[in-house]
Amino acid sequence: MVEIKTDEALDAMREAGRVVARALAAARETAAVGVSLRELDEAARAVLDEAGASSPFLGYQPSFAGTPFPAVLCTSVNDAIVHGVPTDYRLRDGDLVSVDCGAELDGWTGDAAISFTVGTPRPADLELIEATRRALDAGIAAAVPGNRMGDISHAIGSVARSVGCGMPADFGGHGIGRRMHEDPHVPNRGRPGRGFPLRHGLTLAIEPMLMAGGRDAYYTGPDGWTLLTTDGSRAAHIEHTVAITDDGPRVLTLP
Repeated sequence: MVEIKTDEALDAMREAGRVVARALAAARETAAVGVSLRELDEAARAVLDEAGASSPFLGYQPSFAGTPFPAVLCTSVNDAIVHGVPTDYRLRDGDLVSVDCGAELDGWTGDAAISFTVGTPRPADLELIEATRRALDAGIAAAVPGNRMGDISHAIGSVARSVGCGMPADFGGHGIGRRMHEDPHVPNRGRPGRGFPLRHGLTLAIEPMLMAGGRDAYYTGPDGWTLLTTDGSRAAHIEHTVAITDDGPRVLTLP
């Protein structure tokens, strides 16, 4: 069932979104050559604790996962697309890192992700991150009343195709509100003018995931969580929680 939120609920989700933004900023500030992924997770946990928020990631176990997720961040490095588990791996010069975080505050949820490089960046990685950001911006721009879900999906997919990137077909964005994952599903490719109608009060997590190799194929790593590109190419993932409003898209997870 799709829940349409009141304006008061959108304000409450904005507060959860601020916590997410602060947690992501803390993780990015912590990231440096030689720093472990667990340390990024610890930095984000400290932000959640200070805000009195909980993590919708910690202990989460969807049908595809054999074990509950053990952290408050997903940390996906280089050829990892999404759902990377924080480990003792220490970041190396030139790594491409995608960090995904959620927060639950006063019964409402925010969810966002960032991608960045550590140390000396590869030009191709910067181009991939920028293309992913443009895909997200295009999807957000299409998130207006009167459009349909397919308009968001088509906008994201058009950017990805224009730069020759692949996307994991089975994964995309989602509705969000009282829980991290709600209806409707937000595909990262689709036909304009099709799908669920967009209206004021609908809240979505919009999250393009671009794979530099151009293929859509991926596999699940040994941890049962991390999705990796089959060709070893690098991936980027950027996400915001967005409210559809009569005044235009309202991004709830901005800093």
